[in-house]
Amino acid sequence: MQKHPQHIFGLMRAPFLILTPACVLVGLGTALWTKSHVNGWHFVLVLLGALAAHVSVNAFNEYFDFKTGLDAQTQRTPFSGGSGTLPEHPELARTALVLAWLSFAMTALIGLYFVLVQGWQLLPLGLAGLFLLYGYTAWLVYHPVACLLAPGLGFGPLMVMGTHFALTGEYSWTAFAASLVPFFLVSNLLLLNQFPDVEADRRVGRKHYPILIGRKRSSYLYLAFLLAAYLSVGISVWLHLLPPFSLLALITVVLALPLGRGVLSQAENLPALMPSLARNVLVNLTMPLLLAIGLMIG
Repeated sequence: MQKHPQHIFGLMRAPFLILTPACVLVGLGTALWTKSHVNGWHFVLVLLGALAAHVSVNAFNEYFDFKTGLDAQTQRTPFSGGSGTLPEHPELARTALVLAWLSFAMTALIGLYFVLVQGWQLLPLGLAGLFLLYGYTAWLVYHPVACLLAPGLGFGPLMVMGTHFALTGEYSWTAFAASLVPFFLVSNLLLLNQFPDVEADRRVGRKHYPILIGRKRSSYLYLAFLLAAYLSVGISVWLHLLPPFSLLALITVVLALPLGRGVLSQAENLPALMPSLARNVLVNLTMPLLLAIGLMIG
């Protein structure tokens, strides 16, 4: 069968890749605030590497979810359950795996370039990131704590601090503080997206918190992480780790308040929970973007 571009985009989960630039821009913001100037070519290269990493983890997820039979049991939503590409076109399973490894290799090569140019200190962060790309769906989704924290680590400390180091050649507490926003938000993004998949995930042996403690109790965990994202900005500004304009990120509280109420009240009512899943995506995109703008303003 001929491979159409929409099939490849499906394996990439292309609509969700917009999260990557939002997180990379946070790292750019911390680099500009601490150094005032960065190499534009290096920024483009970082962005390409980060996008390749996101494509890799998505394609691995598509492949493993198809091979374990999860896709055949999942009720897909616009926010969870995969793209549906492989259940509709099972002959593309090998294509998904090749795409995953090629984008993995691209991420590794770009990372190696920055290790050579900026210093070996980037290597531990890079190796941890590569482990997450393959290991998230292969192993970590079967361990509740790892399943909860891995997405936030990937898009938070690893992506933001990795971007900062690649652009500046050093780590900073500012980059770490800023990385806490995507850490809490993206962990929450995957946590909430697991709510519709509880029954299907349980049947294939996955172990995440909505399975382990139920959706209602997991909604309190969600609220704790959401609150932590906002507190991390306020406390970091108070400690002078982030500039005052970083408080622009707190504007998104107008979205977060109804989001938190919706998750808490509709945790067991999946059709009614769908607007909260959409609002959750919006918070994940706008809060890092506003934080990045605040960092660039100073």
